[in-house]
Amino acid sequence: MEENCEIEFPAFPYKPYPIQMDFMKFLYKSLDKGGISMLESPTGTGKTLSIICSALQWLVDKKRQESTKSAVGLNVQVNLGNEPCLDNDAENEPDWMRNFVPNKEPDPCKKKKRNEKKKYGFQSKEIRSEKENDEIIRDMFNRGEEEEVEVNVNNKEGKNVKVKVRVDQEDEEFLLEEYESEEESGGTLKRKNAGVNVCSSSDEEEEEGLGDEEEEVRLKIYFCSRTHSQLSQFIKELRKTTFASELMAVCLGSRKNFCINEEVLKLGTSTRINERCLELQKSKKNEASKTKNLGAGKRGHRTKASSGCPMLRSHKIEKEFKNEIIQLEPLDIEDLVRIGRSLGTCPYYGSRRMVPAADLVVLPYQSLLSKSSRESLGLGLKNSVIIIDEAHNLADTLISMYDAKVTLSQLNFLQSHLEGYFQRFRNLLGPGNRRYIQTLMVLTRAFLKILLDDGKVASHVDPLFDSEEIENALGSSMAINEFLFALNIDNINLVKLLQYVKETNLIHKVSGYGDKVAVSQKGSTVEDGEAMNKEESAVSCFRALADMLFSLTNNDGDGRILISRPRQTCHGQEGHIKYVMLTGEKIFSEVVNQAHAVILAGGTLQPIEETKERLFPSLQPDRLHFFSCGHIIPPENILPIVVKHGPSGQSFDFSYKLRSLSNMIEELGLLLCNLVTVVPEGVVVFFPSFDYEGKVYDAWKSSGILTRIMKKKRVFREPRKNTDVEAFLREYKETIDALSTTNPTSCNGAILFAVVGGKISEGINFSDGTGRCVVMIGLPYPSPSDIELIERVKHIEGLEETTSSQTPKSSVDGEHRNGDVQTGFHILRSCKGRGKEYYENLCMKAVNQSIGRAIRHINDYAAILLVDVRYASDPAKRSFSHSTGKLPQWIRSHLVTTAENYGEVHRLMHQFFKFHTSKGSNQ
Repeated sequence: MEENCEIEFPAFPYKPYPIQMDFMKFLYKSLDKGGISMLESPTGTGKTLSIICSALQWLVDKKRQESTKSAVGLNVQVNLGNEPCLDNDAENEPDWMRNFVPNKEPDPCKKKKRNEKKKYGFQSKEIRSEKENDEIIRDMFNRGEEEEVEVNVNNKEGKNVKVKVRVDQEDEEFLLEEYESEEESGGTLKRKNAGVNVCSSSDEEEEEGLGDEEEEVRLKIYFCSRTHSQLSQFIKELRKTTFASELMAVCLGSRKNFCINEEVLKLGTSTRINERCLELQKSKKNEASKTKNLGAGKRGHRTKASSGCPMLRSHKIEKEFKNEIIQLEPLDIEDLVRIGRSLGTCPYYGSRRMVPAADLVVLPYQSLLSKSSRESLGLGLKNSVIIIDEAHNLADTLISMYDAKVTLSQLNFLQSHLEGYFQRFRNLLGPGNRRYIQTLMVLTRAFLKILLDDGKVASHVDPLFDSEEIENALGSSMAINEFLFALNIDNINLVKLLQYVKETNLIHKVSGYGDKVAVSQKGSTVEDGEAMNKEESAVSCFRALADMLFSLTNNDGDGRILISRPRQTCHGQEGHIKYVMLTGEKIFSEVVNQAHAVILAGGTLQPIEETKERLFPSLQPDRLHFFSCGHIIPPENILPIVVKHGPSGQSFDFSYKLRSLSNMIEELGLLLCNLVTVVPEGVVVFFPSFDYEGKVYDAWKSSGILTRIMKKKRVFREPRKNTDVEAFLREYKETIDALSTTNPTSCNGAILFAVVGGKISEGINFSDGTGRCVVMIGLPYPSPSDIELIERVKHIEGLEETTSSQTPKSSVDGEHRNGDVQTGFHILRSCKGRGKEYYENLCMKAVNQSIGRAIRHINDYAAILLVDVRYASDPAKRSFSHSTGKLPQWIRSHLVTTAENYGEVHRLMHQFFKFHTSKGSNQ
């Protein structure tokens, strides 16, 4: 579109407000320019609808321009008499090409007659090589023979001894294919397994239910957000526009949200559902495993575990699912699941098949930002547009996706499985398989040693590192190279090891054999898939180890290794080794470099400088565009106040040292006793943590304050389990609706005790009566005892080298112990620049997200109370300063900081709600 043309957005279903028009125009022009843009628009201003109408209008205009150019080019070509050449036009082929018949390749679906191999006899006096023994026993597997034989092997001392080996046909499925080591061929499967060659039917041609015909790659917009509920809300907003019928949109999600296989769903956790789904697809790919050769013409059937998922057996129904979706308006996850259930086909893989034909792909953060997920889904980002909503914590969200963790129990489980498998099959495995399995056993033993040896390290220490420094660091964190040297595993080629694990299907072979042994030891059989129902499956343990090993291949400065040894606590703290990624620049650049434009949107994105420095520090200034708009509500609809004192005059200071004092907790209770008498309908109170909320609640219950509050408001407490939140919020809203219409002198609403960083503080809307007043208790700084946080702060500040040997050890188990907190404070106080800024920003972002839950539309109104004297104190006098300048502009411009006593606060609140109550009654 021409620069001087007025951009219009006819798809916007309402008359847009001026700030919405400004937002849409800026986004449209940003897409034209390309690069990275950050757009800030307060929640409740129609941000989602503005994004849809602007971005999709740009997409439609862009496609129209490309179509026009293509048509012009075709006309020019026709006018010049140059008809397009059709490669497959047989009439234009010369006679010699049409008559040419190539030599046909042998039909892989025709079974070859097996060459009967000579039956070997085992003579006890004969000394054979290890390779000859491998060939003999493997041949017996192929022939289906079962007998006990003597073979010659070298023992630990290098002497040749005879051992008896039981060749059990039932264990054949767990035997790995031969694998040549890197010295022989660079690490490849020899693929000489004498299995049955089986044709794949049209319904069984895909590894993971995919394999449709290739579609033309087209210009796409990818929209991603944090939660599935936010994606569903996006689809609902999309349906309000004409684009719902003009463009093809598809919604992607997790297996847990999409799965309709009840046997898989009952596994519960996302990890186990993913494992079982992939296992079913793997068994489907290996169709040869449906039957097995038992020798002498006998054939037998595998268990139903090898038959694949029943929801992916009909290619015809899968196409029917696709055709039905194409004819309907954009569908969210619930809609896709409903259709999948009605047709009896998998909506997870069904939605993935729609991606190539889609103009708009709606998906969670993880699916787009994780490289492995992108590759698995086949998402092509080249020249596409990527819109990331709720981008206020993008940097931390991105790097957390690349964290890895393996626990003590997982390592013990793995060690047991690996040793059992190796003991059973060592004489049947080739040298490549033996070498790599032994390497895995060495690694698991090294990891176990570092967790159980109470700080002792391997005798080998690289001379670059001081041994005392390493021993101290093992109690908290280490760089990758330090960790590898300390465990004496620096000489292991992890890249080739991971390649081996990926190519050989080792995980499922070892896990399957281990599960079989466990079942046989119990003396009972289990139903298919029951082995996956235990808390920790062997497959998940292997994946945890593989993720950790992959993390160790990163650059030394990209992250840190955290070591937490088992501790005797009331919670039974388990030891673990964890890798924490510290920089997201390299990860995000993979996305930015491919896409035409990347849009970061959110209610509050300030400070943008921090995001820029952490994700794209080398970006040229002219390639970063920023836009921020005000709120649509009138000034009289919001009352933000800093509450410095309680009703009895006690000063509010909820810093870590003071917030648990009895007088502070009592004064806060008196404040709420007064608030519930003046605030109608719903009040939402945000506490810094679940622990503090519990401590305050118990104190109020004992003192009688809770009873006084409940005389005016029914009390609700945020549940810890996310699965309980939806029903909890429904009851909260229904209570307000019911009680607010009764006698105002009695119980007239509800009060909700929520937690900053919990489910309610992000993504939950408290519009109208559900959030007439939001109370923020204190400044919710993250705990200084969080070792992951401290490592991030050190990295951002640039303190990695200077603090590692100068500061005392800190805990890695997350417990709030005095020594740990003091260590964290010591590091934080040493920060003067970006690290300190980052720590303060974490606090204020949490505040902004929480208090932004209330105002949701132009006629909404609410009071916002910031309860802590530090919100109004002189920044120069604070050890850890926050800044009210980091509040959203629409709140900051109306913030009342001059109320010196609670009487003034109460008077302002009374006037505010009296005005809106009378205003509502007059309408």
